Amino acid sequence: MQLGESGDWYEIPSFQVFDWHRLTPLTWALLTRQTPQPGGQKRTTAFLLRKLMTVSNGGGLEESSFVKPQECAQKPEHTTGLIQRLLEKQKTPVLQEKFVSSLLDMGFSDVHVNELLSIQPGTHPQQMLDIISELILLGLNPEPVCVALKKSPQLLKLPVMQMKKRSSYLRKLGLGEGKLKRVLYCCPDVFTMRQRDIEGIVGVLKEKCLFTVKQVTEILHRCPYVLREDPGELEYKFQYAYFRMGVKHVDIVKTDLLQYPVTKIKQRHVFLERLGRYQTPDKKGQTQVPNPLLKDILRVSEAEFLARTAVSSAEEFEVFKKLFAREEEESEGCVADEESPDEEEEGQKEEQEL
Repeated sequence: MQLGESGDWYEIPSFQVFDWHRLTPLTWALLTRQTPQPGGQKRTTAFLLRKLMTVSNGGGLEESSFVKPQECAQKPEHTTGLIQRLLEKQKTPVLQEKFVSSLLDMGFSDVHVNELLSIQPGTHPQQMLDIISELILLGLNPEPVCVALKKSPQLLKLPVMQMKKRSSYLRKLGLGEGKLKRVLYCCPDVFTMRQRDIEGIVGVLKEKCLFTVKQVTEILHRCPYVLREDPGELEYKFQYAYFRMGVKHVDIVKTDLLQYPVTKIKQRHVFLERLGRYQTPDKKGQTQVPNPLLKDILRVSEAEFLARTAVSSAEEFEVFKKLFAREEEESEGCVADEESPDEEEEGQKEEQEL
């Protein structure tokens, strides 16, 4: 019923009411076509958000399927369900948009964001953002962060509190402000290693080798591979360089000596010594022959070492290495034989007491 101009009520035909309601979806469809499209950067962000939505729902990195407008128009009975699903996911896109915008604000490019999304599919956006933020706070740039996470994707699964504690510990060691870049590149598991293992290496450098705090920071920065070494072998390497070769603390740090295998150090040093080209300094630090620089002993290839430093042939060096290896085995055997009588004597004493 509708009130006319004369004040009388009259009935509207049913087909007019039906036609009036049918115009509503057409009007919305027209408005949708006339809505201007966002710019290129918005499209890129939307593309990344679609990928992230798929990842957060446990899927792969393929683009999620979307309902086409034509299908919605053909099946209006599904409109209510579609809106309901969009409302249920209303909080997720907000978090996804925050993740992408936060990375862009940190200086990550769209390529970087794509790489990060492909590292660990299914990782919660907030978890990824917390881990990446800690790396940025340590002084890393976006590119090294991406490299480190690609080499060690398990970092994204670390508990945030563990990451924060390890970051705080590394800062105390002086490995912030960009120095962590080389450490992460060479030893990305510095965040996943056990705390006591790192403390064991640092303890050997400080207490056994008597390096200063500043020198320990330089060693960890220049030779991060020492973090993977056995503490006992690291101490032996230092003692050999310091007592046997006569190398001082400052030179050990400057030449990165601790990053080389102890076998290589001993082979080249003893070879030069037997050729008369190297001599252990006396208490005053003096030698009768000028010793070659450490960089000319360790930093060069074997061919350059033989040609310029040792002035010898490859054949002679190969024969020496075989003989030297045999000498090392015999010396280790002698040490074992010297220890065994003590054990036998202790066994005999125990038998006599019984």
